[in-house]
Amino acid sequence: MKDSEKKQIREALADYCEHKGSQNKAANSLKGASSAVVSKILTGDWDMIADEMWRNIASQIGYSADTWAVVETRDFQLMNIMLSDAQKFSNVLAIVGEAGSGKSLAIRNYASTHKRVFTLCCAEYWNRKAFMQELLSAMGRDYSGYNVNEMMAEIVRGLKVMDKPLIIIDEADKLSDQVLYFFITIYNQLEDRCGIILCATDHLEKRIKKGLKCNRKGYKEIFSRIGRRFIPLQGVGSRDITEVCIANGITEKQQIKDVIEDSEYDLRRVRRKIHAIKNM
Repeated sequence: MKDSEKKQIREALADYCEHKGSQNKAANSLKGASSAVVSKILTGDWDMIADEMWRNIASQIGYSADTWAVVETRDFQLMNIMLSDAQKFSNVLAIVGEAGSGKSLAIRNYASTHKRVFTLCCAEYWNRKAFMQELLSAMGRDYSGYNVNEMMAEIVRGLKVMDKPLIIIDEADKLSDQVLYFFITIYNQLEDRCGIILCATDHLEKRIKKGLKCNRKGYKEIFSRIGRRFIPLQGVGSRDITEVCIANGITEKQQIKDVIEDSEYDLRRVRRKIHAIKNM
């Protein structure tokens, strides 16, 4: 890895530490990176740090050498409004949108520009302990040696003393019922003190509504706490794709038309098509 790129990662890491509140909190939130490594990078003493570690840290703090331009699509703007509202007023919302609509991009952008925002990108294999560990890690807290009850208590204590924190649970439809029930516990412990966002595809909405009909345990409580509604995003339109193309160097009308026709209105496909055109 070139020194010029290392310097850019160091600057991004310094911003990340400031955003997290301290070097220790930043290190605790980074998997596979100790506070000593973080300190060495920030002070420029990095000769013995392997390129793999640089790439590991860069990926976790959101640094990329890619010059992809982020465009504020309709859903991007709507996501920002709802995230801001949830944090400012400690609201609890459930947002649903199609895969490829830019939900996660908007979340990453908001989290990188606002303090006390803790994002979880859920995985199907998570159990209750993994969920708690990920949340504590996002908060910059050391969870070594804690059981699930102690981790929950640590989370609640930490969030209660913060000014307007926000928890974003992205891809929440991947969580099992047992893990999703933690949402109820967190809400009960932190009502009016912490904003919470559940973000997913419409699979989560269908799952919850089906559970309501079957009177499944906990589903009435979950539905009540999100205000008894799921907020739908508008989806990606031709105008959004056109703006993304222009912002990223594709300006010819025929090429833009090709991107739109190939996209299936999925921003991930849009990015791949733009990449293909630029490297033709």
